[in-house]
Amino acid sequence: MGLNGWTWIVVAATFALYVAVALWSKARSIAEYYVADRGVHPVVNGLATGADWMSAASFLSMAGLVAVTGRDGAAYFMGWTGGYVLLAVLLAPYLRKYGKYTVPQFVGERYYSDSARLLALALALLISFTYVVGQVRGVGIVFARFLDLPIDAGVLWAAGAVLVFTVLGGMKGITHVQVAQYLVLITAFLIPAIAASLRLTGNPVPALGLGDTLTAAGAAELHSTPGVHLLEALDQASRDLGFPAYTAGWRSRLDVLLVAAALMFGTAGLPHILVRFFTVPKIRDARATAAWALVFIAVLYTAAPAVAAFARAGLVSTLHDRPYAERPGWFERWERTGLAAWQDRNGDGRMQLAAAPERNEVQVDPDVLVLAHAEMAGLAPWLVGLVAAGALAAGLSTAAGLLLVIAAGISHDLVRTTFAPRMDDRTELWWARSSAAVVAIAAALLALRPPGRVAEVVAFAFGLAASTFFPAIVAGIFWRRATREGAVAGMLAGFALTFGYVAWFGWFDPSRARVASWWLGISPEGIGAVGLLLNVAVLAAVSLATPAPPAPVQALVASLRYPREPRLG
Repeated sequence: MGLNGWTWIVVAATFALYVAVALWSKARSIAEYYVADRGVHPVVNGLATGADWMSAASFLSMAGLVAVTGRDGAAYFMGWTGGYVLLAVLLAPYLRKYGKYTVPQFVGERYYSDSARLLALALALLISFTYVVGQVRGVGIVFARFLDLPIDAGVLWAAGAVLVFTVLGGMKGITHVQVAQYLVLITAFLIPAIAASLRLTGNPVPALGLGDTLTAAGAAELHSTPGVHLLEALDQASRDLGFPAYTAGWRSRLDVLLVAAALMFGTAGLPHILVRFFTVPKIRDARATAAWALVFIAVLYTAAPAVAAFARAGLVSTLHDRPYAERPGWFERWERTGLAAWQDRNGDGRMQLAAAPERNEVQVDPDVLVLAHAEMAGLAPWLVGLVAAGALAAGLSTAAGLLLVIAAGISHDLVRTTFAPRMDDRTELWWARSSAAVVAIAAALLALRPPGRVAEVVAFAFGLAASTFFPAIVAGIFWRRATREGAVAGMLAGFALTFGYVAWFGWFDPSRARVASWWLGISPEGIGAVGLLLNVAVLAAVSLATPAPPAPVQALVASLRYPREPRLG
């Protein structure tokens, strides 16, 4: 049986598992649909949060970007992991103690304003939608490769698959499905990493293999010498092709720092992550959920830098200076999707990799490298199919959680709370599921022509979350003097700067999206950190210039930091 046949079998088996779990745990009430009736054990919730967190950006795009950019990609590892520390310390227990379904509800009641709630709702929908676009694109890449479809057709298949899992289960169903998806994706990520680490360095632990020396087989692949460290060989191979050293990077340290900060603070402001802490029975369980999630996330994130290095080695060894007629099978298969291409610039019929655009003849989308890495490693067809199943699990789990947040925002925070307070639960569930369907279609349309790679699009969502929600939530918990005027003004200022910068370089003038034209060398992925600082400054200044919040609101803020549950109206 060929590669595609095994892929169909493995993917179909995992999908059957997800559908069975979703049907078994289908939500039958509003509380089950939105927060799983607050009955999820912290370990189970940690597994589900890990799957929710390790999206197509983490599984597919992050290691691919690092393979291409080298040191610069370290910002993704640092930012996306460090953000969970902020969650565990600053937000998780307090938001669980607050006891509401959604972040806009917290903003609306803490800042005693329907306008603040509606603004928070609009921002939550936009952030979640941006994130969904990245997930649909990532799942579409997998479908395109293993169904032999153009990327556009793969994206449409992805939107349909995402919608099925969201409509079936609600938060209760999604939580249990995500546990199964975590087990699939982590297995699929580690097996090729272990195989490549053994082949290149002889070390079975990928994270340790990254700093180990090359075996004879590894040295032959990289045209190096046995005993040389893997990273040294990659540095030399990069310099030979005219690129900066793999461990050097080309972005400024300031930009790398700002990208890491935007991702870190954005983690603590993402609505679909925050809502997971509403699903546990007790306040202390929220902190335990964050701790368990960090453990499960670390399993993938400690291996991802090694996977990036192994993919970089495979890219150079299988493509550079090879006759196009003898191109490897993985490259030929990705050519059919439109995500890999060769242009014979010098007429010699050989594939040349080079830093100079006028000399480089090979184009490979970084988002495909993790999937292609399994084929580069020479794994059995069923294992390559497992990697595809893992990528689908990563994208579907996160997209389903995001669509649920969007559906809850529209049906609960907008329709029921604002326009139809007497709506019954059955009608609200209909609104939630209908909203998810509309958003999935819209996300698919935008994912056809996204403003960047999967990880870059997701980073834009994190930047928006950092520059809007994070200051408002932290001030809402820890500063009694924060006022509704300050929160609204701060969120608007942070959003205007971040969204305007990202939109300019992502859509309106992508030809200028290079370091020379960035403001102070700050990339669109890092501008969210600057927007956060602007938000904090505006929030503080306006709050101090406006009347203090009412006494009951200040009492509520104080009560959030004490052991007893606050009495909410």
